[in-house]
Amino acid sequence: MSKVVSTAEFLDHHKHPEEMNKQFIVFEREAFACKPSPYNRRDFYKISLLYGTSRIYYADRGIEINRPALVFSNPLIPSSWEPVSEDQGGYFCLFNEDFLKDKNRDLVLQESPLYKIGADPVYFLTEEQAADLDRIFQSMLKEFNTQYVHKYALLQNYVNLILHEALKMQPAGGYFKHNNANERISTLFLELLDRQFPVDSPEHALKLKTPNQYAEYLSVHVNHLNRAVKEVTGKTTTVLIADRVIKEAKALLMHTNWNISQIAYSLGYDYPNYFNNFFKKQTGVTPRALR
Repeated sequence: MSKVVSTAEFLDHHKHPEEMNKQFIVFEREAFACKPSPYNRRDFYKISLLYGTSRIYYADRGIEINRPALVFSNPLIPSSWEPVSEDQGGYFCLFNEDFLKDKNRDLVLQESPLYKIGADPVYFLTEEQAADLDRIFQSMLKEFNTQYVHKYALLQNYVNLILHEALKMQPAGGYFKHNNANERISTLFLELLDRQFPVDSPEHALKLKTPNQYAEYLSVHVNHLNRAVKEVTGKTTTVLIADRVIKEAKALLMHTNWNISQIAYSLGYDYPNYFNNFFKKQTGVTPRALR
């Protein structure tokens, strides 16, 4: 029996400097053992062409994939996937926003109908559409393994072609509600919280800082989110967010040379004194005293 690996683990063992510098990679799904797993690559968008029967779960809803489908995954919107049928096939590619940018336009993928918050990211395919997209993915795989000097420009064109083909389609619909919605919402909230860390640079602030922002990304009402998280964990969303921010603040204070203002900004505070007050309230000491 083959070993089950996550996308992140596979990438860590198969990445090459040139490939990762270009922020794009493509695979056949058969390269992975088809077992239930979350998609947990926080910095990459994903396009999947799925064959076989499976289910995809979001915060409070799910959808059964029972025919060829094209699925778009936003790195900041958690989801999980489980197979239903034994036979699973298709392809997927991973890329970041910079991969599709060019000097003539400023593409914002999170504003695209395919990736924006609240979008329906699943598109069922006709036999003709599936065949066309299969050929595109085969071409991407073939091109990815060549030494052609402009191959990434060509791969960018293939990805844009898939995006435009999807924009012509109607999203699948047919979502079902979870029986254990509170547990799943809580799990995905904690996963989304974890995806914000570690903080990589003092120039980039946390994207999500409040329960309302997390609720928006999970496409649930903030009151629903708060009830679900409190029921499952015994803690409020506010407390869990604060605990994780404090944990990261301590790590940055102890293990980086960033100044207090840089740390404050990276954790979502525009003014260092707000961060100082928050940190002292939570820990009993100032950031400077801990350092």
